[in-house]
Amino acid sequence: MHKEAIFGVDIGTTGCRAVLYRVDGTILASQSIDYPLYTPESDWAEQDPDEIYNAFITVVSKAMLQSGLAAKDIAGMSFSSALHSLIPVDTSGNPLYRMLTWADNRAQAYKEKVASGDDGKAIYSRTACPPHPMFPLYKILWFRYERPDMFQNIAKFIGIKEYIIYRLTGKYIIDKSIASGSGLYNNQTLSWDEQLLELTGLRQDQLSEVVPTTHIERQIDPEIARILGLAPDTPLIMGAGDGMMNCIGSGAINPGQLTLTIGTSGAVRVITTKPYNDPKGRTWCYSLSEDYWVLGGAITNGGIALRWAKEKFASTEQKVAERLGLDTYDILSRYAEQKPAGSDGLIMLPFFAGERAPYWNANARGVLFGLNLNHGKRHLVRATMEGICYRMYSILQALEEVSGQVTEIRVSGSFTHSRLWVQILADVFGRVITVPGEPEGAAYGAAVLGLYALGVLHDIKEVGNFINIKERYYPSEENHERYQQLFKIYERVYWNLQQEFEEIAKIQRTWKD
Repeated sequence: MHKEAIFGVDIGTTGCRAVLYRVDGTILASQSIDYPLYTPESDWAEQDPDEIYNAFITVVSKAMLQSGLAAKDIAGMSFSSALHSLIPVDTSGNPLYRMLTWADNRAQAYKEKVASGDDGKAIYSRTACPPHPMFPLYKILWFRYERPDMFQNIAKFIGIKEYIIYRLTGKYIIDKSIASGSGLYNNQTLSWDEQLLELTGLRQDQLSEVVPTTHIERQIDPEIARILGLAPDTPLIMGAGDGMMNCIGSGAINPGQLTLTIGTSGAVRVITTKPYNDPKGRTWCYSLSEDYWVLGGAITNGGIALRWAKEKFASTEQKVAERLGLDTYDILSRYAEQKPAGSDGLIMLPFFAGERAPYWNANARGVLFGLNLNHGKRHLVRATMEGICYRMYSILQALEEVSGQVTEIRVSGSFTHSRLWVQILADVFGRVITVPGEPEGAAYGAAVLGLYALGVLHDIKEVGNFINIKERYYPSEENHERYQQLFKIYERVYWNLQQEFEEIAKIQRTWKD
């Protein structure tokens, strides 16, 4: 390939990032921009598709200017995006409603109605998507029954990557990984599930055509190409979901390698050569390519839980950080470091927005357990970090039960900026934690998959040649023993509050200001 570089674009939950890479992984340019999340009601989490599209246009065009490269130097553009988004559009492709994100739980009642008991098990057996309102399947039912007039005028239901691809090419196509994370895709027939189409009242043509993650489109609208600084025939590689791209971007593609990410949310994943279903329904399994699948579980409350602690209890620290040019999270991490492992017996169940893996309980709510008069702000911060790690540990246990022993754990995400937090993870897991040198896992994974689709790489595993290991964290045996004791209590507290979770969630949904 004589082209100079390839774009990896990550359309994330909180922002869009475009990174321009040389074939050897060197970053030539990087641009990012954030966009807002709208929460007009409890359990609702929406975004504006056009704000995200405009962010995409901005970061790509700015990255081209930053790089100084010409349009002819660009080999292609490959995409990573958040999963489980849903946008209803009309016949002209215009959104009829804001996009429902993965964090939107408004369809909980329809999940309970449709997926209880044996029906839920049957849906999981075909789709490998545990019953949860984050999946587009249940969100479509919400539109059908809560917005019936609008439902009649919806031409298609699409996700955010489909919307951007449509704006670029005029085509409605969805990659297999995003499709397999919709709750509507049958992993056995490798097609949209006919029974679920009937359940939702959809025709097959109201969903996009499913294509491989390596699918290439070679015609961009000329005017949009001009604005981006690209040639109209620049190859667009579909790519996959951000979780799958993180696996590739961290180089964790061999048996026994696991990737763990904590950003706004969090996830634990392993790449396998065949699809797996968990008999207990704790994990999901999404398609990556013809040869690979991604098995894993995601949590809703990752960094968002620590952000809650910052916003509610650290206003003074935020002012100090702003005045001194520091990061508030660095101050909070130093606070947490001053308290011992286990936070002197304070346990946080950080379920501020319900929870996903491994128990898929949208009714779960946050709990502080063991609080006494000696506990203070520093304990609260550390207990929040530990509570998130406990949840990730519960997913690790489920994954190893389903697919076998994990031999290496690679981590990414904003939590790696805190050395303490990564050390807590190592101590909770009792495992060595590896931090790869590539900071932009999803964007880099998209670029690697793009190079593979273009024939530059002959195997996705070649990414291992480009990934350096930045650091390794080794667990403290003493701290691990403490965390083992607390984790058992953490689990019991969760299971003993099932009825209370359901009742308080109902109250919160019905008692509105």
